[in-house]
Amino acid sequence: MDRKRRIGLDSIFQKISSKDLVGAELQENSLIYSVIGFIPATDFVDNALLISNLAYLISQKGLNTCVVDLKVFYPSLYQHFDAAAPKKGKGLIKLLKSDKVDFREELTKTKYERLYLLSPSPQDLMEEYFDFEFSHLERVIETLKTMFDIVLIDIPNNPPLEFCLGAMKYCHIGYFTASERMEATVNMVKLLDFAQSVGISTAKFMSVIMMNLQNIEFDYKVMNETGFHIAAALPLVKDAVTCAHEGRLYIKDSPIVNKYFKKDIQKLADRLADQ
Repeated sequence: MDRKRRIGLDSIFQKISSKDLVGAELQENSLIYSVIGFIPATDFVDNALLISNLAYLISQKGLNTCVVDLKVFYPSLYQHFDAAAPKKGKGLIKLLKSDKVDFREELTKTKYERLYLLSPSPQDLMEEYFDFEFSHLERVIETLKTMFDIVLIDIPNNPPLEFCLGAMKYCHIGYFTASERMEATVNMVKLLDFAQSVGISTAKFMSVIMMNLQNIEFDYKVMNETGFHIAAALPLVKDAVTCAHEGRLYIKDSPIVNKYFKKDIQKLADRLADQ
């Protein structure tokens, strides 16, 4: 491992050198709700674009930030950060398989200060992820929670998969991401009903981030009537998609940022950083 990268990791991960320090370190974290999950409710949303830009804004507030890509069958966040993907058997899967693995070896340091990524390898086989249980994911999330100020998780909407329901269970706060599609509310209600039926608290997933808005006529009253709250509304911005394809962060690297996109994502970052 590159010496400079290792020193940077050591500076914020020294707290895991002794299990006796975990309780003390948890008390030092000023954020009450530090594990935040994002789960898509419809097509035409881009969680990776949202999370990567949001994570950058949060890290710029001085918070050590970790982004976790739980889309184990199709990871994409490493591309948004212009980072190298983990090799086969490395990254997330290695940490899930054993509690003896050094987290510092499996995390990716992005080119942005205080911003790290935990990702699956795109070379991993699908069947390698079928046998993990909630307890494996809980151990990884709990460790990350003691290491970082805030953890943002990209959750796949795949209810039979432990990485979906497990992440929903261990998040402190959850957001659905949705587009102007008539099935949005139905999909959210169905997933929450299923999660509740297996004993997972769903109250934390009542906030919605509307994405890629195109001013299509849409009945937002249905969401309100079913108890959902719209936390942010981000317009479709072609330049944001272009930046993502090039491994750049729109909120940082674009010379001109859509004012509506900037306003709502900045408001969301402020809210998460100031809990």
